[in-house]
Amino acid sequence: MLRRFVTLSFLFIALVAAVFAQKPQAPPEKTVAIRAATLIDGVSAQPRHNVLIVVHGNRIQSVTDGGTPPAGVEVIDLPASVTVLPGLIDTHTHLFLQGEAPEEGGYDIQLLKHPYSYRAARAIVASRRALEQGFTTLRDVETEGAGYGDVGIKEAINAGFIPGPRLFVVTRAISVTGGYPLEGYNPDIVVPKGAQIGDGPVQLRKITREQIENGADWIKVYMTHRSWVDKQGHLVSQPTLTLEEIKAVVDEAHGQQRKVACHAYGGIGMHRALDGGCDSIEHGLDLDDGEIAQMIKQGTWFVPTLGVYYTDWGPENTPDGQRDRARAAVHEVSFKRALKAGVKIAFGTDMGGIPWTEPIAQEFNHMVKFGMSPMDAIKSATTKAADLLDMRGELGVIAPGAYADVIAVQGDPLVNIDVLKNVSFVMKDGRVFKAQ
Repeated sequence: MLRRFVTLSFLFIALVAAVFAQKPQAPPEKTVAIRAATLIDGVSAQPRHNVLIVVHGNRIQSVTDGGTPPAGVEVIDLPASVTVLPGLIDTHTHLFLQGEAPEEGGYDIQLLKHPYSYRAARAIVASRRALEQGFTTLRDVETEGAGYGDVGIKEAINAGFIPGPRLFVVTRAISVTGGYPLEGYNPDIVVPKGAQIGDGPVQLRKITREQIENGADWIKVYMTHRSWVDKQGHLVSQPTLTLEEIKAVVDEAHGQQRKVACHAYGGIGMHRALDGGCDSIEHGLDLDDGEIAQMIKQGTWFVPTLGVYYTDWGPENTPDGQRDRARAAVHEVSFKRALKAGVKIAFGTDMGGIPWTEPIAQEFNHMVKFGMSPMDAIKSATTKAADLLDMRGELGVIAPGAYADVIAVQGDPLVNIDVLKNVSFVMKDGRVFKAQ
């Protein structure tokens, strides 16, 4: 018996050793110089020219105009035809969603049919696609029924097992009874929900604590749910959490130095979100002047996610079609109003609601079309997004001390914002993931 125990012990030790032997070894820190003919650094009002970026390890060491590379370092000489930028940041994604095409079963089938392992495999592919498109950081705002899967993806990326952006994760998100799908099934059957459901300040405070304990960087709350067009032709959105409930969530999150992102379309739910102290408003389809003034006063961020509301409309004369068109109509007005008033705007797409096969950078086109300058649109996905994430000076900027997240695109995005859809060079954390 003892011999068998010893043998099994050695086998266990050998297995553990084999597993850990597979863990990627951190490469030794090295110094790399990047020559950029044209640089949008995320801060300056105009592009800079003939710039040398020196990277040591995973940080930018220096950025000089017309500098000379240090002796003996590797030099990445990017073509004169490209524009160099900081790694882009998308502050509203869903890695565990893969679009909601009705012919494929829509949203519901992703929760009802596929095991977590299948969904995790697709999330890994989505994260790599994001990185290859120059998005070196994502705020992923819930797993849509896949539990704490985003924490696992984040850990695997950080450990070097899989390629992907730097992740800020929400985990399960929060809503109330009747406030999130899956819906419409036999009430005697328990079906999964896309978010964690709770009711009352005490229970929602406990859920907030649980999500933070299990790895949430942010807390996400659904302050509105369904929307429809009423008899007067106005877009109406169903409110979810009460003011007391959202205040409990915000108080608990802020006490643990976490921020709260609130999905809110408009109306009562929007008022409660702002009065409750949400740090960012996601979507914000129907903002009025009072809400915009309150956002400015409180310093609330606006993540508009424009593009997702201009695709996949229902037939025109159906309730869904009327709703879809009303959403788009009021959203454009809200965005323009918020932009003019000076609300803080961060780039977000709702990728996952949009298939990950689509270009993430298509959102820029909507922002510019609705009045944002190309430079400000770029800053919304660099320095502004970094501010939202409390990472000013570390992300979204080409400057000494920042993380070495550097991308390049063919052409000039200030002339044609669509060139951001075709990223030809990606460095994240000082490591090149995509070369010219």
